[in-house]
Amino acid sequence: MRWKRTIQLLDVHCEGEIGKVAIGGVPKIPGNSIAEQLHWLNTDPKGQELRRFLVLEPRGAPIGSVNLLLPAKHSEADAGFIILQPDQAHASSGSNSICVTTALLESGIVEMKEPETVVTLDTAAGLVRATATCRDGRCEKVRLTMVPSFVHELDVGLDTPQWGRIKLDLCYGGIFYALVDVGQIGLKIEKANAAALVQAGMVIKEAINRAMAVVHPEISAISGVAYVMFRDIDADGAIRTCTTMWPGRADRSPCGTGNSANLATLHARGKAKVGDVFKSRSIIGSEFEVGLQAETEVAGKPAIIPTITGRGFTFGLSQVALDPFDPMAEGFAMADVWGPSAGDI
Repeated sequence: MRWKRTIQLLDVHCEGEIGKVAIGGVPKIPGNSIAEQLHWLNTDPKGQELRRFLVLEPRGAPIGSVNLLLPAKHSEADAGFIILQPDQAHASSGSNSICVTTALLESGIVEMKEPETVVTLDTAAGLVRATATCRDGRCEKVRLTMVPSFVHELDVGLDTPQWGRIKLDLCYGGIFYALVDVGQIGLKIEKANAAALVQAGMVIKEAINRAMAVVHPEISAISGVAYVMFRDIDADGAIRTCTTMWPGRADRSPCGTGNSANLATLHARGKAKVGDVFKSRSIIGSEFEVGLQAETEVAGKPAIIPTITGRGFTFGLSQVALDPFDPMAEGFAMADVWGPSAGDI
């Protein structure tokens, strides 16, 4: 073959959300920390080229992420990783952490020990500790101890031409979220409304990032609202979520970082305390357990340590390659499947 570049991908999904894991052929990423590597991927043309190569057509697809498996920079970690999506490289993700843990254990990169294996992941947002329940060579479920989550601001008012003035919470759960009670836009979180929810999420995300700047007080590489997550309460008390992702799709999982951010709002409002465990349900009905493990601080701000428990499943193994004569090496996206903002990619 005359391929210029090849990368091996282990196909994994977490509760329906695809998080492919690049386990071979990943080029060296400059940086002395995962946060510095994240910054390089988002600012250097070669970093952006790698992301586009893996996530855009004709090699990629709108649904899911690609996780770059990297050598850990932290002495306590087993592996590092960074999440690649169409808009940029991202610092943290609960569903992708579960996909990466499952990939590491079921591929043998990290030795699986039964009945439980602890895997420490080095991310740009900090260390994520994954406790995997293992049996018969399979990773049955993963409990993540997430990075500290905190409220940036509650009840932020935002004027919109479509829905008038709405309120949202700006919170951090590994990345920044705008959390919106879905009733304010006249919709319910169900599969039939996925397209309408995504369109609303894109409008709100653009408006809030235009109106407000958010930067992590200790990690400058993490800034801006990455996602809008709509939330509701099901009849059984479960938290129903729909995280909307640029340029135009809905997270299939309940969303680990989004639920971490939302848990920080419940704690701040006195609706959650240490030891509480909540059920969160996605737009397709898959579930996470969300727990409040401890209270802490980030740069003097009250914060919490959340836990997220879910399942990952491997479903394939593939190799992505680049023909040096391919005129579409940079990748592309089309509005028919990527959403109305695809022309901006």
